[in-house]
Amino acid sequence: MDIYWEPVWLTLKLAGLTTVVLLMVGTPIAWWLARSTHWVRQPIAAIVALPLVLPPTVLGFYLLVLMGPKGMVGQLTEQLGLGLLPFTFEGLVIASVIYSLPFTVQPLQNAFASINEQFLEVASTLRASPRDRFFSIVLPLARPGFLTASVLTFAHTIGEFGVVLMIGGNIPGETKVLSVAIYDHVESLEYTQAHWLAAGMVVFSFVVLVTLYSLNGRLQSGLVK
Repeated sequence: MDIYWEPVWLTLKLAGLTTVVLLMVGTPIAWWLARSTHWVRQPIAAIVALPLVLPPTVLGFYLLVLMGPKGMVGQLTEQLGLGLLPFTFEGLVIASVIYSLPFTVQPLQNAFASINEQFLEVASTLRASPRDRFFSIVLPLARPGFLTASVLTFAHTIGEFGVVLMIGGNIPGETKVLSVAIYDHVESLEYTQAHWLAAGMVVFSFVVLVTLYSLNGRLQSGLVK
C-alpha cells in the first residue's frame, strides 16, 4: 500500500504548500493588477498568464537551467549553502508556484476588480486606513475569488506533470508525485496500478469542481442578500 500512498501524500503536501504560498504572493499581485492604471500593468499581466500558454516542458526546461549549477538561481543557492534545487522537493514547490501563479492571480484579480469603488470611498471618508479598508471590506467581498483561487490552485498543482517531471524527476519519497507515478506505471505496462491512480484523480477532479460551483453559488447568493 505504501507504493500508492507515498506519491499521494507527497502530492497533497506539494499542492497544499503551493496553495498557501501562492495566496500570500498572489494576493498583492492581483490587487495591484486590479487597481493599477500604469502602462507596465499589461506586460506584468502577460508574464503572470504566461504559464497558461507555455508548454509545461518549456517552462520546466528554463527553470531547470536557471536552478542548475550554471544558472543564476543555482549559483546563488550554492553560494548561500542551500545546494541545488532541481530534483528536490523544494525545487518542486518553486516550480509549482510559478506554474500555478495564474490560477491564483486571475480569480483574485477578477474578484478585486468587481468590488464597488463606492464602498472603499465611503470607508475612506470615515478615515479608514488603506489597510483597514482592505481587511474589513475587500477581503470579505472577495471571498468567492479566494475560494476559487484556492481550489483551482490546489487541483491544478495535483494534476501537474511536465513541470514536476522536468524539475523533480522520479525520486520515490522525494519528488515522485501522483502524475509521475501514473506515468511510471504506464511506462512499465502496469495498467491496473495506473488505472487505480488515474481513476482516483478523475473522481477527485469531479468532486473538486462540483464543490467549487456549489460553494461559489452559496457565497454569491449570500453576498447578494
